[in-house]
Amino acid sequence: MTSPSIQAAPSPGDAIDRHARGPLLTAIGLAIAWLVLSGVFSLIAAIQLHSPAFLSGCEFLTHGRVRALAESAFIYGWAGGSGIAVTVWILGRLGGNSLRAMNWFGAGNAFWNLGIAAGLVGIATGDMTSFSFLQLPRYVQPLLVFASATMGIAGLLAWSGRRRDGTFASQWYGIAGLVLFPWALTAAQISQLWVPLRGVLQAVGAAWYVDAVVFLWLAPLALASAYYLLPKLNRGVLPSYEAAPLAFWLLVVAGTWGAGRHLIGGPVPAWIPTMAVVGFSLLLYHFSVVGLNLRGAFRAEGAEAGALKFGVGAYVVFGVVAFLGCFRSIALRTQFTHFASATDLLFLYGVVSMLFFAAIYFVLPQLTGRPWFSSSLTSGHLAGVKVGIALSIFALAVAGLSQGSMLLNPKVGFGEIASGVRTYLLVNTAAQLVLLASNLLLLVNFWRSACTCCGGAEKAEGSVS
Repeated sequence: MTSPSIQAAPSPGDAIDRHARGPLLTAIGLAIAWLVLSGVFSLIAAIQLHSPAFLSGCEFLTHGRVRALAESAFIYGWAGGSGIAVTVWILGRLGGNSLRAMNWFGAGNAFWNLGIAAGLVGIATGDMTSFSFLQLPRYVQPLLVFASATMGIAGLLAWSGRRRDGTFASQWYGIAGLVLFPWALTAAQISQLWVPLRGVLQAVGAAWYVDAVVFLWLAPLALASAYYLLPKLNRGVLPSYEAAPLAFWLLVVAGTWGAGRHLIGGPVPAWIPTMAVVGFSLLLYHFSVVGLNLRGAFRAEGAEAGALKFGVGAYVVFGVVAFLGCFRSIALRTQFTHFASATDLLFLYGVVSMLFFAAIYFVLPQLTGRPWFSSSLTSGHLAGVKVGIALSIFALAVAGLSQGSMLLNPKVGFGEIASGVRTYLLVNTAAQLVLLASNLLLLVNFWRSACTCCGGAEKAEGSVS
């Protein structure tokens, strides 16, 4: 059935949208292209998990490099690129003025994508770091700091020049994501690469950066989209909104306290993993408030609402799973297994990507003044990614739990463990194929929609002249 929220032709974009149309459409389009490329690498990596000989003769596509390529293209190319673009648009809309410094945004986005492209080439040739979420070569990371800060200028100006005295949760989270990421990436570069910490402190710093990306960058950008979209779809006030400020500050202050959960059983002081339990005990309040504030998504209708409710539900589930993973008795069975990959997928795809999908499906008609090119492509994309995410998380979680049980049994060899989880890894490969095909539908739909908009704009200019 045709989704009214996607297919109803919006009114022509106002001055805010027309002014920002080109740079924002370019940024979102490039982000979707990175998403598809990341899907290709993820599919190769998934195949190599159960068939190690696949592409074994190509030194550029060994499993370690392919995993790093998929992770970097997804986090920085897709999630970072789309998240910053959508957040800047939201801040402009809530500020009530045309976005300023969009030439700076365009230049920053160009350098951002050039840096990612150069970084992926470096990873493929073996010039990469060994830190999770920070595997791009050290020589491109300063460029990403500069580019992200440059793109964020438009959002900061929209915030400082807003017409309204009051502020909204989407503005708090959006500004936090734009400001905290350059700081976190700079701190990680200094402590891990340029003036590296010594001993166990290096592992602590690496774990801190992983949680900084999750809770100080991607989660705030995703929540900015969710808090903006839901009132637009439901046309109502968010429930329990008075608790939102404390939930926001808990995320900013205590978000990285849980980094110690990545180091359980490692050569670190015992208080560091214990601090993760304290941090996530505080964050449970944040997850609860977000769930209460955004529970109206489950009553909303439309394609955007479908992606929104999936992302909100996944965010609450992720909070519970991450909290349980802080306990040593549970980490003993899940750490260093496929279950950790399932948890990462739950956040990166189930939360971040789904909330950005919802935002993009809402934003593009506002920018172009036209509906999406095809409702069938829209429905197919969202249905496919939901199936792919659910299948992949289920397969990796079950494989991880089985793997963890067998690792605790000294009588079971590694060959037996690998064969025991092979069926689940085959299911994960099928899920990655579904995700890749679904995201190709999004790329085609976006391309056709954007080209239709550009063609209409050129005709309008020709008729005026």
